[in-house]
Amino acid sequence: MSFLAGTSLRGLGSRSTVASTSSAVLRSISTTAPRALATPAQEQASVSDQGAKGKQPHYKDVSIYRWNPEEPASKPHLQTYKVDLNACGPMVLDLLIKIKNEVDPSLTFRRSCREGICGSCAMNIDGVNTLACLCRIEKAGESKIYPLPHMYVVKDLVPDLTQFYKQYRSIEPFLKAPLPSNGKEHLQSPEERRRLDGLYECILCACCSTSCPSYWWNQDEYLGPAVLMQSFRWLNDSRDQNKQQRLEKLENSFSLYRCHTILNCTKTCPKGLNPARAIAAIKDEMAFGPPKHTAQAPVVADAQA
Repeated sequence: MSFLAGTSLRGLGSRSTVASTSSAVLRSISTTAPRALATPAQEQASVSDQGAKGKQPHYKDVSIYRWNPEEPASKPHLQTYKVDLNACGPMVLDLLIKIKNEVDPSLTFRRSCREGICGSCAMNIDGVNTLACLCRIEKAGESKIYPLPHMYVVKDLVPDLTQFYKQYRSIEPFLKAPLPSNGKEHLQSPEERRRLDGLYECILCACCSTSCPSYWWNQDEYLGPAVLMQSFRWLNDSRDQNKQQRLEKLENSFSLYRCHTILNCTKTCPKGLNPARAIAAIKDEMAFGPPKHTAQAPVVADAQA
């Protein structure tokens, strides 16, 4: 479950939870102190002072995309903030939380785990789609932060992922197989399990899909790298017995074949995965059929970015 910092918005789905403004419900969190974990806001000022004590301020200009749907007459614009990096954590997410806590509480963005696991804080930082919690702050020069490109914007850095999750739902991302004969569980050999490496680690942050020009132009019909990688995760699962039906759903000119192997998806993935390799493997199975033996199934992890 992820927090949506800054505003109460409807229709964002169960994956995002709006941060409450009531301290009785949720304690305000700050990561501006030089600690590994977040600190309560009431402690933040003293801890920040300790972290910056004895250091000259190191200011950096950060320009952030701003747009408020409650002000339809106001056009999207970049707003510049000056931040002292010596009183801030090392990651871009630390910087955003510092701005929100200390400068502008109206700034809105998604965040949750801070560990590159949930995918909530995906955004475009200095021209690269990545996770704010894994992206270190560049000490020199100005930085520019935008929401994920070519997506409708809910507010500020929050993209509308409704279509993305609708496409994910369409591939039926769950095991489809009859109950096992032992009535307990489906068994896999270590070699069969290895075929899922490089696939199951995808956190659906949408960095790869929103970096793909084919997805920009055809996202109403083309499934995009992230969803196709998840599709192959189930195609490559030895326990699933619905492979032919899964392939038939991709048998059209848009769902799969809008991929032109541009490789932006593999280059930008913050988890170091290789969606392009997974898509190529699906195309192989579409042309030649699923592999007859486990040993013939590709291991995407062997072709990591």
